Amino acid sequence: MTHLPWEYLFQSFSAAHFHDLFYPIALGSLVLLVALCVIYAIRSRQLRHHAPYLDLYEWLLWTGIIAFGLLLIFSVFVWDFVFVLTTIITTCAIFVWIRFVRFPPILAGYEQKLARQRYLSRQKYAHPEATIRAKTSRPGRTIRTAPTKRTRKRR
Repeated sequence: MTHLPWEYLFQSFSAAHFHDLFYPIALGSLVLLVALCVIYAIRSRQLRHHAPYLDLYEWLLWTGIIAFGLLLIFSVFVWDFVFVLTTIITTCAIFVWIRFVRFPPILAGYEQKLARQRYLSRQKYAHPEATIRAKTSRPGRTIRTAPTKRTRKRR
């Protein structure tokens, strides 16, 4: 360290100035961006019938695309380190907020809704004959009798 800690904030984020941090942040953001897209594609197919979980993964996807995309832009176009540090701190805070503050009440309510649906369907089909349709008589329908010899000859 040849400068004071706050002087590093206004140096350009490049391999020359931050040789220990530049490649891990640049390559890590690229890998995490690709992994985030793959995980979203897989989980959205698995959870296609569960809207709150899809919303959670969509929030995480767009937050990750914005954050990791910004980190790649900061690496390629050599911005000041203060922007990189601010983006990393803000992104971590947003990810924690999404996962542990915003969505737990929504997911808990959805789990209760699913439990209620399972309970009601279990109650509906608890009786052994609940799935057997009752025979209904159709009004106005005549009962056919077996054809006689006389009617067979006419055909």
